[in-house]
Amino acid sequence: MAEDLHIATGSKEEQYSTLIPQIRALLSGETDEIANMANVVAALKEQFGWFWVGFYRVADGELVLGPFQGPVACTRIKKGRGVCGSAWASGETLVVPDVEKFPGHIACSSLSRSEIVVPVLRGDEIVGVLDVDSDELDQFDAVDKKFLEEIAGLF
Repeated sequence: MAEDLHIATGSKEEQYSTLIPQIRALLSGETDEIANMANVVAALKEQFGWFWVGFYRVADGELVLGPFQGPVACTRIKKGRGVCGSAWASGETLVVPDVEKFPGHIACSSLSRSEIVVPVLRGDEIVGVLDVDSDELDQFDAVDKKFLEEIAGLF
């Protein structure tokens, strides 16, 4: 049985610094990717209370919805479409302060205002993306980029 997640307080950096060892422990010894994605999503949602947190997996030439927490989401996203598809195509983390100003943004929920999408790599291959949405503008910054990239690298 999993340990209860300790919710950290303090600066964003302090919260991530406390959370990452807990995520490492959750993933330790578990080989099932879906289970690991589900626990990472739950840990992030619990810690930060973001509007939507989830993974999309590359399957059959598209991003396919994986484990997530939040409102119902888009099921499939083509490469290069929206923030997720653009992060997949570029291989770069995208931080979007206002999704309505992002060309081709896919509005899975009209309540989403800002977003960060981090590619998940296996070797040199992108196998998915970690997608986080906020219902507030300009929610994500370089601190989130750094730590979410570290978390995505745990896969």
